[in-house]
Amino acid sequence: MSKFRIVTPDLPAGDPDIDERAGLGALDVAYECVPEADFAAAIRDADAIYPKSLRLTAAMIATLTRCQVILGTGVGVDHIDVAAATAQGIPVTNVPHVFIEEVAEHAMALMLAAHRQVVTQDRLVRAGKWQDGRPEMLKVPRLLGQTLGFIGFGRIPRAVAMRARAFGMYLIAFDPYIEELVMPRYGVAPATLDEVLSTADVVSLHLPGSAGASARLTGHHFARMKPGAIFINTGRGSMVDEPALIRALQSGHLSHAGLDVLETEPPGHNNPLLSMQNVTLSAHTASASARSDAARRGHVGRELALVAQGRWPTSCVNPSVLETSALRRWQPYSMTRGPNS
Repeated sequence: MSKFRIVTPDLPAGDPDIDERAGLGALDVAYECVPEADFAAAIRDADAIYPKSLRLTAAMIATLTRCQVILGTGVGVDHIDVAAATAQGIPVTNVPHVFIEEVAEHAMALMLAAHRQVVTQDRLVRAGKWQDGRPEMLKVPRLLGQTLGFIGFGRIPRAVAMRARAFGMYLIAFDPYIEELVMPRYGVAPATLDEVLSTADVVSLHLPGSAGASARLTGHHFARMKPGAIFINTGRGSMVDEPALIRALQSGHLSHAGLDVLETEPPGHNNPLLSMQNVTLSAHTASASARSDAARRGHVGRELALVAQGRWPTSCVNPSVLETSALRRWQPYSMTRGPNS
């Protein structure tokens, strides 16, 4: 019997590998890390594919002859053509639980930094303008009683909601894929997209890149937001029309944006966001912590170990393929799985 063959691209240092201690090391497997240029050819007869951040296209998936699983590295799987994998009956997994608390903390940090003008205050002090700090803050309402609106209400915004409640914020959310009865248990009122945009003092975006172009925020959406509102994005930069966001910030219609993700990463040196005083940026680091990479490697290793033993993976974003796959069911069939779970 041939070894269970796992293929992954040899990307620059810093992209985490699989933790073989998570059950994979005891199995008869062949773990191949190939140059990016050879990746498409190498995966054709692979049993498992771990593309890391490399884009896995429909054309590449169409060449697969024995693949039993494609493994994502995070919550989002927008770099994998999930529809093509589903058409071929191949399970695609993500890492849905590892980064929830980190991203929730980061979203809160961006919101608080924007609302309390932390970066602006820091610049004033460093520039010797100590006396200018207080007049600026006298224009800022207190956070207590402000409305925080979520676009998307998966696991991460639910964790943000639990934190924001402690600040006395009123919480609303729009998510057409979440049952409305889920929201009240987090102290969140269900709302339409227009209600979130038009009434929230802070709008926090939590859509995966796989949500599609129809869910993308455009100039129309930013125009509907309250004058002086704050916009936070710890989801995907591709879900925002960045030039439209820049115009809304430049005009003063939006008071501030806290962005962990951008349309192009890293941004070009001429991106206006880099020089705007009412923008707080981080380098797509919301999910990072001292434990996150090790936890991610462990989860991917456990998923691979399950599939290598012929069993269902635990975090399948296209669970409809599991029943017809050659893998063995060993757990309940959960309908809460999905790319935004």
